[in-house]
Amino acid sequence: MSDKPVSEMSFEEAMAELETVVGQLERGDVALEESIRLYERGAALKKRCEEKLKEAEEKVAQITLDDEGNPVGTKPAEGL
Repeated sequence: MSDKPVSEMSFEEAMAELETVVGQLERGDVALEESIRLYERGAALKKRCEEKLKEAEEKVAQITLDDEGNPVGTKPAEGL
């Protein structure tokens, strides 16, 4: 596992570590205290992935298209 704070991870980093955490928990070969720590880390990683996906979805939603459906630019996000 990485020592990098979850809040500084890219989507890809968080997802890769989340997969590792889930694998360890599924195997069930870790002590109870370690399982709790892994679960907490996994929850934080899941939240980070969800945040990064939402950011990406919002960016994609801001792409404007011309009459033929081709991207021509972006519009400012509402409420920002």
